[in-house]
Amino acid sequence: MHTTPNEPAVLTRLSDPRPALLLGTVAWLVACVVVLVTDGAGSTLAVCACGAAIGVLGYALFFVQRRAARRGDRGAQQGLV
Repeated sequence: MHTTPNEPAVLTRLSDPRPALLLGTVAWLVACVVVLVTDGAGSTLAVCACGAAIGVLGYALFFVQRRAARRGDRGAQQGLV
């Protein structure tokens, strides 16, 4: 992420959603493994799998929006470059 002259580097680092998306998705994947090892079935595994899938979809959406912002598309979000 690029900083503007009026924006400190700390704010840019803290506003980056990639670490939160990655951490949340990894946490759901770890939960899936723990449930498979301990319980192995039931709705708990489905909830963990859905959480991981939503994390992957969230990162994919961020990636697509970021590419659109870098290309300069009119409908893209601002500040993702």
